[in-house]
Amino acid sequence: MAASNYHLDRLSFLVIDDNAYMRRIIRSILHGLGIRNVFEAEDGASGFEAMGHHSPDIVILDMLMPIFDGIEFLNLIRTPTNEHAFIPIIVVSAHLEKERISAARNAGANEFLAKPVSSDQLLNRILNIIENPRPFVNATNYFGPCRRRTAIKRKGPERRLNNDEKFLVPMATQV
Repeated sequence: MAASNYHLDRLSFLVIDDNAYMRRIIRSILHGLGIRNVFEAEDGASGFEAMGHHSPDIVILDMLMPIFDGIEFLNLIRTPTNEHAFIPIIVVSAHLEKERISAARNAGANEFLAKPVSSDQLLNRILNIIENPRPFVNATNYFGPCRRRTAIKRKGPERRLNNDEKFLVPMATQV
């Protein structure tokens, strides 16, 4: 689907990157897509704090940063008791080693985007989040969006949460 089919201007974004120039580039791309509600943070710690102040619809997260990095940020967010656990997160990085991409996916990234970021690539990731939301998995060693791109038949109980169930997880863990 085309971006014109959506009201992207109604979305809010939090861009977390230690490089001010990269934050400015991403903000400019988002503005070019009609998105005006863009908040910024310069590291994982200030990004975590900004989550509480702004409750963004989507987070764009750099992988390598001081204080704590993208993986540590994902590990803090992707817990069943965190009120922001289900916010889609796009990880961006210039480091494209298979291990780093797998680490981001295994920590709960919804999408991965290589730097330098282009407007088409970023728009495609945003549209993929909107059009193909991933069910959340609540397993012993993982809580986050399903890491599979294609559906496969499984034996055993279903551990992926549907859209209704995912909102019950935080409430159930508080009881």
